[in-house]
Amino acid sequence: MNDFQLAWKNLWRNKRRTIITAASVFFAVFFALIMRSIQLGSYDRMFKNIIESYSGYLQLQHQDYFDDPVLDNSFEMDQEHIETIKKNENVEKIVPRLESFALAAAGSRTQGVIVMGIDPENEVSDIKNRMVKFRFTEEAVNRMENEALPDRIKKLLEIFRDESYSGTGRLMLDLGISVKDSSAILPVLRKYSSFSNGYFTEKDTGKVVIGNGLSEYLRINIGDTVVLIGQGYHGVSAAGKYMVSGIVKLPAPDIDNSIVYLPINSARQLYGAEGISTSAVITLKKNDEKSVMEIYSGLRQIIPEPLTVRNWRELNALLINQLDADNKSGMIMIGILYLVIAFGVFGTVLMMLAERRREFGMLVSVGMQKHKLSKVIALELLMTGLLGVISGVIVSLPVVLYFNVHPLRFTGQMAHMWEDYGFEPVMPTLLPDSYYLWQTVVVLIILTIAVLFSIRKIFRINVISSLKA
Repeated sequence: MNDFQLAWKNLWRNKRRTIITAASVFFAVFFALIMRSIQLGSYDRMFKNIIESYSGYLQLQHQDYFDDPVLDNSFEMDQEHIETIKKNENVEKIVPRLESFALAAAGSRTQGVIVMGIDPENEVSDIKNRMVKFRFTEEAVNRMENEALPDRIKKLLEIFRDESYSGTGRLMLDLGISVKDSSAILPVLRKYSSFSNGYFTEKDTGKVVIGNGLSEYLRINIGDTVVLIGQGYHGVSAAGKYMVSGIVKLPAPDIDNSIVYLPINSARQLYGAEGISTSAVITLKKNDEKSVMEIYSGLRQIIPEPLTVRNWRELNALLINQLDADNKSGMIMIGILYLVIAFGVFGTVLMMLAERRREFGMLVSVGMQKHKLSKVIALELLMTGLLGVISGVIVSLPVVLYFNVHPLRFTGQMAHMWEDYGFEPVMPTLLPDSYYLWQTVVVLIILTIAVLFSIRKIFRINVISSLKA
């Protein structure tokens, strides 16, 4: 009988001890993998929300614009730059932007605003899907209260009077409408609160789309006029009068209260900046981290000064730092979990060594070499640990895969908080990646320390005192 067979037989001489040890390792691996998967999956979804709704994965900028975002630190997007960038097969398109500031006025009210000139058809921030579709005006709420709606819905309509929505998701969340009841309630809401909205094309030079919060502050609606006054390119005066063609509802309140979108050529005319862009978003066909960084490194080498390329991590440095701090706290929690498990494993090892002290003394006394005994015990512990690790990984896989496709969805106040920060209120898991390997490595390190401790104890065993135990 070889050492592996002997170690395997020894495991099941005391089934309870083996099962307890393997179970402690199993639960450590299982919960650590699930916790880490949810944490990393949430970060991944947050990053995608920010990247795909505003910054993009890569941006072309003037080298001074990031530190001093003024109109004078802009650049002219010529055909040579476009062709240089598009030589990379992974580049899908290049979308120019022009960003600046102005004073918006309507009637007697004024407000400082962000003016963003965009390409209406190619803009990456998905403005079309954020256009206001429902608005609970006083008239609409009064009419809906006369309909056969549940009393709780009518009470909530009063609470959310004057609120606007860009889709049914947040509307159902605020009014507590279940999927089951939505087919009966949503048609009534659509009948009285549907909002007739619009957008613009590149040819609509006299039209703008404004944030919902800004429209409420300035007390203007679709078809009303807003005046923009500011400083243009190289100090020229900037002034223009525009018709509001659409109202957009953005999740970040500070932007929603101060954003004005124009077709990029209209923005250039306003600021006297013909052919000028403050940035150009580079969209990619493959946007995994490796592909993004490869393109980023390549473009940095070929783009001439004073232009530069910035990646999404540079563009969202504040968010990265915040989530990095949260990531560290998550790692501390997993570390505490492993510390508890380490004590459990060492407790089991100490119990095993104490219980089998007489057995070890007898084996050594009849001629079994200590190094062979140590090898068998080490194999026992490693087998027990691997049993827990492998079962933990196998059981966690279907859970991770399921919640990646069907993520946990927040409701109530928690969902409101996430949406107010501009994030989708869901918590998906991240598909198995290198973090699976690292959790396994940590457990194996704990087991290795336990094995070394056991070997040390066996080599220091006193045969006479052990036989008397």
